[in-house]
Amino acid sequence: MRILIDAGGRTGEVAEADLEDLYRPPHLPWLRVNMVSTLDGAANGESGKSGSINNEVDKLVFHALRAQCDAVLVGAGTARTENYREAAVPLVLVSHQGQVPEQLAGATPGKVLMATCASSPGLDAAREVLGADHVIVAGDSQVDLVAVKAALAERGLGNVLSEGGPSLLRDLLGSGAADELTLTWVPRVIGGVHPRIVMGESLDLDLAPALLLEQDGTLLGRWLVRR
Repeated sequence: MRILIDAGGRTGEVAEADLEDLYRPPHLPWLRVNMVSTLDGAANGESGKSGSINNEVDKLVFHALRAQCDAVLVGAGTARTENYREAAVPLVLVSHQGQVPEQLAGATPGKVLMATCASSPGLDAAREVLGADHVIVAGDSQVDLVAVKAALAERGLGNVLSEGGPSLLRDLLGSGAADELTLTWVPRVIGGVHPRIVMGESLDLDLAPALLLEQDGTLLGRWLVRR
């Protein structure tokens, strides 16, 4: 793997062992979103899952990000589609409906948190399933993602990794909660009709390149949100 761009001035080849340092947040709290895309803009393949388009080098970065984060933030729908399971760090589900995916309902207490809003129809059920201490209520009719980020930091979860999906990424960027977009472009085109990495209402946001790696045609980059 080689460095094409690095805001820190590093050059040359890098090994798997270097990835955690290359992707380290500049400060805490920090919220990054990690996504993958084909060259023609698809965020998933025919299976409807991102796993149908990613590759081995993308998985190396995925594991490096998971290894250093304090919590994984993901939309409840994405967790359901991608069949998320209990992880080494707390899994934080974002859901306006407050619905806990079935496969996570029996998780170890504290391993799954819910971030929802006060008007969520599933709020009481989520508290019953996960425990009241593991449900973050942020916002009245919509989930306040900036408040969710702050609430996680108060719990000691300052390095937050979000894995989407596309609607959550749009809301994280639009609300100002996201600090960074980490994106892999796999050297494939697949055609068809698939979601992009950002879906939802329009937004126009400037990001600054911080890192770009290449291996076997796959590009892996970090873009920081300009403040």
